[in-house]
This record gives sequence, C-alpha cells and structure tokens, in this order.
Amino acid sequence: MKKINVSHVNNEHSLWLRSLNFYKTEIGILKGILTEIAGKYTSTDILKEVEHFENQFKLQINNVDILSHDIHVNLQAIAVQASQANAGYIDGQLVADHTALGERFEAEEMVMKDLVRSFRKFAEQWM
Repeated sequence: MKKINVSHVNNEHSLWLRSLNFYKTEIGILKGILTEIAGKYTSTDILKEVEHFENQFKLQINNVDILSHDIHVNLQAIAVQASQANAGYIDGQLVADHTALGERFEAEEMVMKDLVRSFRKFAEQWM
C-alpha cells in the first residue's frame, strides 16, 4: 500500500487553503467592480451579463467553501491517523482522498482563472 509523508500532505493542504482564501477575496473585489458597473448602466444586455457574473461568483464562493471544508476534514483525519501511525506516514484511503482533493483543487483553480479572465474582459469593456 502506498504511503505518503504527513508533512508533504500538510504543505499541499496549506497551499490549497491559502489559494482558496485568495480566490474568495478576489471574488469580493470583483463583486465590488460588478456593482459599480451595474450602477452605471441599465441596458438589458449589460444587466444580463451582470446577473451572469453575480451567479457565477455565488457558485464559486460556494464551491470554494465546500472544498475548503473537505480539505479541513481530510486534515483532521490525517492528524488522527498520523498520531497513531509510525513515523508520520499515512496510507490507504487518506492518500486517495488527498489525491482527489488535489484534483478538485486544480479543477476549481482552472474555473476561477477562466471566470476572472472573462470578467476582466467584460469589466474592461464597461469601466
């Protein structure tokens, strides 16, 4: 069975959580810009775009919150197993869970980058 060192896992979890926190902060800033744009323009087409981005921001904040929670749950399980295991290694299901969390993080990161890129293009047009 594959084993992984707890410090490696903790470093990755910390990186993921810091990045997710950054994305939440960035969405907050983008929401402020979106509010400013919505206040300046009343065109139906622009308001449809505003609503689209509002919905995307809500969805991504929810996704970030869920992923952050799941990472914390995994960290807690790892801490329990590491305290019971030999030499600070974990194995089995926790390694698989960690790998799955990494894939989810990478997918969320791609979605966020695409969302920010598309919002910036929209904002540049109307600011």
